[in-house]
Amino acid sequence: MKSDLSIEFKFYLSHQKELVEKYKGKFLVIKGEKVVGDYDSFENALDHSQKNFELGTFLIQECLPGEENYTQTFHTRAIFA
Repeated sequence: MKSDLSIEFKFYLSHQKELVEKYKGKFLVIKGEKVVGDYDSFENALDHSQKNFELGTFLIQECLPGEENYTQTFHTRAIFA
């Protein structure tokens, strides 16, 4: 069964400080509440992980300090009436 990855993301958020101390700049593969791999690029993380786990069952997260590491802002010129 596929997960919505909320468990993995909550794990990352609650452990971000100590993960950054250990893995700063790496791309972490998180499954459940465990780091199952760390890689130098997103592509390597995805390539290795999809050989072992079903897509959609693990989270790849770049491990950097700060909220901006896991949020994105999108700008649009659309006007809503």
